[in-house]
Amino acid sequence: MCDTFLALANSTKNGEVIFGKNSDRPQSEAQLVTYSPRTKHTIGEELKCTYISIPQVKDTSAVLLSQPWWMYGAEMGVNEYGVTIGNEAVFTKEPLRDTGLLGMDLLRLGLERGKTAKESLTVITNLLEKYGQGGSCAVGTQGWTYHNSYIIADPKEGYVLDTADKWWIVEKIQDVRSISNNLSIRGKGDLRKKGIIQHAIESRYCKDDNDFDFAQIFSNPPIPDTFPPSCRDGRSMQLLNENKGNINQFLMMDFLREHEVGICMHGSFESTASQVSMLRSGLKKSIHWFTASTMPCLSIYKPYIFPVEGLKVMKPGPYAKINTGWFWSKHIAQIKPYRKRSKKEEKEKYIKILRTLENQVISQVNEILTEEEKISDEEFRDKIKIINSEAWKKSEEMIN
Repeated sequence: MCDTFLALANSTKNGEVIFGKNSDRPQSEAQLVTYSPRTKHTIGEELKCTYISIPQVKDTSAVLLSQPWWMYGAEMGVNEYGVTIGNEAVFTKEPLRDTGLLGMDLLRLGLERGKTAKESLTVITNLLEKYGQGGSCAVGTQGWTYHNSYIIADPKEGYVLDTADKWWIVEKIQDVRSISNNLSIRGKGDLRKKGIIQHAIESRYCKDDNDFDFAQIFSNPPIPDTFPPSCRDGRSMQLLNENKGNINQFLMMDFLREHEVGICMHGSFESTASQVSMLRSGLKKSIHWFTASTMPCLSIYKPYIFPVEGLKVMKPGPYAKINTGWFWSKHIAQIKPYRKRSKKEEKEKYIKILRTLENQVISQVNEILTEEEKISDEEFRDKIKIINSEAWKKSEEMIN
């Protein structure tokens, strides 16, 4: 259960592309901010993904990931070229496979192997067709499998990719778009796997070419023709449409803290991590914000920038077990009294302290953005690194 948002430059306040995602996963599943540098690999090298191995490519990009501790893949992340991807679990009429590449593996591979959104899209669809998607999506839990939907974006454009087993379809985003946990590409999309319409006819999903409507005919269970704002699918698009032209990275954080329909999810499944990215073209630096902790309403977003060296990150997973010394683990213990949605005075006081600290971080970043034209790239990076360090220090002080 997740929600991913995207606003292209024609719909944001300052002309950047703004991406946001909450990763909704099992409550006790730690999710870590990890970093893998740009790397050259030897010919013939095998890459061990979560369940299967595939051939490695010659060069992989530097990637910053929000990664469940036990898997090779990631729920969301960004690479050094400003490509960012978020995935969603979706449920279709096509069969589920016991093994294959996890949808999260495909996400990481797309970031490591693509320098633009279009390239990453092609990487994912090619790997999907060749190896399929499959395997349990939770550690130690057999049978929890699903297909995947993605938003793939860079500083210039964005795509929605819906999948059903090895079948796929693509929509080029025009302004704002969100995905939740349902197939959402209507009609024939803008790109699709060859043979998909014939497959749908032969499977009796539709009668003919004119009857083909991907989201409607591949979804299981069926989906409504439109989603009301009382559900996450409808509410996420409502937030984007109502704020079109005013969306920035900080407003996106507010979207991800929405509680009326549970975009900020609490419970046995909850928003175990959150990412917001401001993707900028040309010489301007993109800024990426990660909570590195569960529940964005009870967390502080920390700013990141490439190159990542000098910022607080962990080595990429998978890890053998959860470490109680991880920030994620200590944070979840700290917020135990405040987990319920009720607005107790004690909880409100805690949240007020968090927002005050975060607003200080945001103000510092805003100040740097206003002087960006006057300082060197190196000074810009150094200033963001200082703010990242201070944000982490403040976050750690809250849990120690």
